[in-house]
Amino acid sequence: MFEKFTKHARVAVVVAQEDAKELGASKIRPEHLLLGVLAHAEPGLAAVLTARGLTADGVRTALAARADETPLGADDAEALRSIGIDLDAVQASVAENFGPEAWDRAEPEPKRGVFGRLRGTNWGHIPFTAEAKKSLELALREAIHRKDREIGTAHLLLGVLRAGEPGSTALLGGPDAVSALRADVYAMLDRAA
Repeated sequence: MFEKFTKHARVAVVVAQEDAKELGASKIRPEHLLLGVLAHAEPGLAAVLTARGLTADGVRTALAARADETPLGADDAEALRSIGIDLDAVQASVAENFGPEAWDRAEPEPKRGVFGRLRGTNWGHIPFTAEAKKSLELALREAIHRKDREIGTAHLLLGVLRAGEPGSTALLGGPDAVSALRADVYAMLDRAA
């Protein structure tokens, strides 16, 4: 399928992998594909994205902020409280039994293999999530539906939009913003045809 991608679309997918690694993700998600498209959109699509105020730096910053969020927030604490678990009491107990910093370093140390290398570490390629694969498949379907000979960054974006993953939708400003962006991309493609 990648042989049908334009140069910009290929670069966008490669950049998605690099950005996922840089942001500490273990897999490439649709948000990373969106980031790759924003960074390497073909000129017509770049103009549409700029007009909507969408930038690679803005999305990268939002993704980095998400990675820094605590895994258990106020909503999670309330949900646990509703079933009789006091998250503050659990944190206090962990600190009392394992030390004041124990909650923050709760993630286990990575396992090392025979020669000291980290087992399971993927230094090169990281895989796509099922949702990201679906976005790529939908990009192909968008190109076929439009009878386009190549899959460009506009098709990649349409695939991400059509997949409708909550993370990508939130980064783009919600369902209404996604619908408006989809209409703008279709109009841009129609003008170019």
